[in-house]
Amino acid sequence: MSSDLLANLTSLPVLIALSLAAGVTMVLLILMGRNSEKPDPLARLKEQARRGPGEDRTRLSRRSAADDSALDKRLEKFKSFLEPTSQTQMDDSRLKMIQAGYHGKNAVRDFHAAKLILGMGGLLVGLGFVLLLHPGGEDASIFATAMPVLVPTLLGYYFPIYWVNKRHGERQTQITRGFPDALDMLLICTEAGQSMDQSINRVAKELKAGYPALAEEFETVSHQVKAGMDRLEVLKEMGVRCGNNDIKSFVTVLIQSATYGTSVADALRVYAGEMRDKRVMLAEEKANILPTKLTLGTMMFTVPPLLIILVGPSVYGVIEMLSTADFSL
Repeated sequence: MSSDLLANLTSLPVLIALSLAAGVTMVLLILMGRNSEKPDPLARLKEQARRGPGEDRTRLSRRSAADDSALDKRLEKFKSFLEPTSQTQMDDSRLKMIQAGYHGKNAVRDFHAAKLILGMGGLLVGLGFVLLLHPGGEDASIFATAMPVLVPTLLGYYFPIYWVNKRHGERQTQITRGFPDALDMLLICTEAGQSMDQSINRVAKELKAGYPALAEEFETVSHQVKAGMDRLEVLKEMGVRCGNNDIKSFVTVLIQSATYGTSVADALRVYAGEMRDKRVMLAEEKANILPTKLTLGTMMFTVPPLLIILVGPSVYGVIEMLSTADFSL
């Protein structure tokens, strides 16, 4: 048994897999040690002296909340390789996570950490499978040995990417479908005499059941306006967060209405009518594309049975006639 295990460990595919795992581990250790410097005690004392005793008591009262973010503190030293180094890439990644529904300040870092952890977990699972079960025996090729290692590693690495893209697509679809209804509700609330802020708050409550993603965005707008932020700026940020051109156009309509002093209800009525027409045109477009999509299915599942029914008896008769015919001279 020990000789078989030693032979498996010294085979070429297993040595290649072990070398790959050792190289990845060394790279991770180097990156982990790059930011492992200890904080300067003098700087800490200066910071405590700069703060007052009241701030120290406030900090102590918030220690329980800080304990909940222990994982974030552990990931802080890996920040340089768990987050994009470029500010542009960082902004794009943060916007992508927000559009997928992850609004935490460390969402980008958690996303890259999930890719790293799941990728390394898949690598360890693959190596364990190869070392313990040694599929293919001693004569296994490098490809047969590497595939059980590479497949779980790639699956673990790309699963967070797939999940975030899936969430992003679902939220975009939900926001696109629910925005015309939200405009109609805004128009009704505005014409009923409510202010824009009250209308947004009411629409956020009414949309929770059908379109929770859009309701969450309207709730964010309502809370930001209550906090004292400018409504138009908040709506602009909502358009950027949602990534929807219709919402951006809606914000432009409100800005023009506020600039020229026109009625917000009239502007909403016109824009809501345009959104309803756009929804009808999208439905008609999908209905017109349907016959083209059905053509391939019709040809695959209808034409071959018809040919068999129509031509089959003739082919069978020809075969029978040729089998009974006498070709001797």
